[in-house]
Amino acid sequence: MASCPVLGRESLFQAGARAYRIPALLFLPTRRTLLAFAERRTSKKDEHAEVIVLRRGQLDAAGQHVQWQAQETVTRAQLDGHRSMNPSPLYDEVTDMLLLFFIAVPGQVSEHHQLHTRENAARLCLATSSDHGRTWSQARDLTDVALGRAPQDWATFAVGPGHCLQLTDAARTLVVPAYAYRNLPDRERPSPWAFCLLSHDHGHTWHQGDFVAPDTLECQVAELGRSARRLVYLNARSTVGRRVQAHSASGGHTFQQAQAVAALVEPPHGCHGSVLAFPNPRGGRGAAGSWLLYTHPADPHGRNDLGVYLNKRPPAPTAWLGPTLLATGSCAYSDVQSLGPGPDGSPLFGCLYESRDYEEIVFLLFTLKQAFPEEA
Repeated sequence: MASCPVLGRESLFQAGARAYRIPALLFLPTRRTLLAFAERRTSKKDEHAEVIVLRRGQLDAAGQHVQWQAQETVTRAQLDGHRSMNPSPLYDEVTDMLLLFFIAVPGQVSEHHQLHTRENAARLCLATSSDHGRTWSQARDLTDVALGRAPQDWATFAVGPGHCLQLTDAARTLVVPAYAYRNLPDRERPSPWAFCLLSHDHGHTWHQGDFVAPDTLECQVAELGRSARRLVYLNARSTVGRRVQAHSASGGHTFQQAQAVAALVEPPHGCHGSVLAFPNPRGGRGAAGSWLLYTHPADPHGRNDLGVYLNKRPPAPTAWLGPTLLATGSCAYSDVQSLGPGPDGSPLFGCLYESRDYEEIVFLLFTLKQAFPEEA
């Protein structure tokens, strides 16, 4: 596998008195601002999560460097007595509102405990910002209004993690990827199923889309094409040794053709990955007007060697190219964002990823031409 030269690489969160996990990255294009989120923990364990932290970065006009500010805590993204997990940010371009979804879990109640008892303890929460992340509203518990009684039939659930999506349809629909461990009568253990939360009124009301497929967990979504030819593409972590993808012609309500993708391998027990769509630099209409970029550990035997993959014919599962390596050695969760044109004239991307056995979360900047010189 070829290695990708990058424009820059910087460690944003480093373990010390606290550990950091679960990166989420958001780009505000009109302000050329990057927001890097993570969980702050007392140790690397999930049940030792505490709060969500943030670093703000400014991308220079040339697209070659990001100036990062000091770390801050999103203190309002909390419920009393709960730990905050899975930051999943979304920017509404119409209302100029930043939405930060996360789950809140009481005390140190673990996922294992919830799966064993089949009793959900997670809550769906939202904090918002009207000044691009400088100040935040008090977190709201959306569980009952967005999901109703459904969590009573789940062992647990979560959103994201990582960036969410706003569609280009008439309603400018907000799409929040999620998954739930369902207690099904025909299964001995709770089984994970991905789905999307949708809002057609800029977050005032929410409803749950249909489940995608069994054995699908942490997922992200991307929009392929626009107008009548628009598809919502979903890429999910799975337990079958390969990523599972599906697509929706109904804006994320229902998904079709869920299938394992042979080219996109999973390490044992799987790992979160990130996907985004960006304009086909060669032009095109409908789904052909978009290409997909995907980041994920490239080693099928462990969470190592962060790879970037390219699909020029989405959603075709056999069209994935790569991986090109963005980083070698221990790498895990990642989140990737499209940042507009790069200094070499090809699309520019930012990626936030876990490195060195969760000792740090690193940001890197690279272009399509650097990752796939023959395709840019």
